[in-house]
Amino acid sequence: MDADVIVVGAGLAGLVACAELVRAGKKVVLLDQENAANLGGQAFWSFGGIFLVDTPMQRRLGVKDSLDLAWQDWQGSAGWDRLDGDHPEDEWAEKWGRAFVEFAAGEARPWLNEQGVRFTPVVGWAERGAGSAAGHGNSVPRFHVPWGTGTGISEPFADRARAAADVRGLTLRFRHRVDRLEFTDGRVTGVSGAVLAPDEAPRGVSSSRDEVGSFTLQAQAVVIATGGIGGDHDRVRRWWPERLGTPPKKMVTGVPAHVDGRMLDIAAEQGVRLVNRDRMWHYTEGLQNWDPVWPGHGIRILPGPSSMWLDARGRRLPAPGLPGYDTLGTLKILRTTPDIADYDYSWFVLDQTIVKKEFALSGSEQNPDITDRDLGLLLRTRLGRSAPGPVEAFKEHGADFVVADDLAELVRGMNALSGDDLLDEDGIRAQIVARDNELANPYSKDAQTIGIRNSRRFLGDRLFRTATPHALLDPKHGPLIAVRLWIVTRKTLGGIQTDLQGRALDAEGQPIEGLYAAGEAAGFGGGGAHGYNALEGTFLGQCIFTGRTVGRALAAAL
Repeated sequence: MDADVIVVGAGLAGLVACAELVRAGKKVVLLDQENAANLGGQAFWSFGGIFLVDTPMQRRLGVKDSLDLAWQDWQGSAGWDRLDGDHPEDEWAEKWGRAFVEFAAGEARPWLNEQGVRFTPVVGWAERGAGSAAGHGNSVPRFHVPWGTGTGISEPFADRARAAADVRGLTLRFRHRVDRLEFTDGRVTGVSGAVLAPDEAPRGVSSSRDEVGSFTLQAQAVVIATGGIGGDHDRVRRWWPERLGTPPKKMVTGVPAHVDGRMLDIAAEQGVRLVNRDRMWHYTEGLQNWDPVWPGHGIRILPGPSSMWLDARGRRLPAPGLPGYDTLGTLKILRTTPDIADYDYSWFVLDQTIVKKEFALSGSEQNPDITDRDLGLLLRTRLGRSAPGPVEAFKEHGADFVVADDLAELVRGMNALSGDDLLDEDGIRAQIVARDNELANPYSKDAQTIGIRNSRRFLGDRLFRTATPHALLDPKHGPLIAVRLWIVTRKTLGGIQTDLQGRALDAEGQPIEGLYAAGEAAGFGGGGAHGYNALEGTFLGQCIFTGRTVGRALAAAL
């Protein structure tokens, strides 16, 4: 035996599993096809938000939350409906969903603090939902932002791995690509694959796939923690569900190219059960990165509630197509409405007052104030007179921004950018005037205006995320800004079906001895713990939870 456990994938889920195993005195080999610069995986690049329930940070901001309310929101969002038959696809997903919500409402925050994760006082209100109490969305703000953004989540565990490497029982083997699970008498007893040529590419940059050797390793158990398919557009299109219409011809990519899903296909070919592969999570507010790291690098806008959202023909999106409310509901509108489904983009229309208060960009590199844990810069950036530096840089250099002093000039610029002359100035003006008229009173029949007023009642949003309501055509708040938005690929919601110990199941729903899965590869638990929708902050949260669960289960079993 080369180890007690082989962990495949050096992202957050794999690192957390390793930490638990090493703490229990187990010998572990951690494999990854990328180089050491990529330790921590996608989590490093993320904004880092974590879904937590009934925390001191929420209470200080006047938010009343509870396990019961969070579970109501989770069930309404998940919509698990594959519960029939001998081996239902959602059988274990629902159980994992409940287990995670209990974790988020219980020991998650103190346990993360013990691991060295620290949180800012900011709690965001992400994914506000489709407008019904029992349906999709967060009833209250739950998006807890760590100091360090994604690095504040991934680096404490990456540091543990570095410290344990070759000293406390952990061996790190980078540039080792797993191509096959090895079985002995029906039990997984190792892996084999190719050793890739050394490549010193910086974190996230595409690396060589040249092979310089092969390897076979043996262990008592193997953990698959290799992530999803978001970096491979062909795989995304292959599994794109009919309920979301047609996949776009052009998308931008929210994850590095090595997030390719190949290990999921390898597992399926060797008898591992994958479920809910048509469930996925892609954002509708993507920008082409003017300073890309990986091919097709896309950045997601984390929008406040005030931008006006127009389709490619210049029509205001109906609810739930509101900024920050219902990601897949908006995606469905954009991809199933017959006369716009052939267009791969939509538009935000806003002004300088809104962009400086409400625009944040997802990603550790796009938020230097929080990533660098600089409180002074945070206050100057989030409460200052200008938009955050990275937002202003996109406004100046980004291919998807149009800035103008009046609406006629703005619409001409939008038509010139898209090259299809679909937009009519008079039609857009009439919609903006109708929206502006709704802001003259503290009450309204307009769903977006009601949402803006509701948002301003939350102290965190009033301070950091929601501009004072005002007319878009008021020149005091100019210039006007239009932003062309693309679909940005991100997360795989289905995956390897696992029981509550993280054991991978076969086609008959039985555990495969010696094989476990965690993180996105396991559909964030059970092959689909989110169901059809996510509540945000749950991707990293469930990588942590599934990695911890698998690590502890193996530590007890071996």
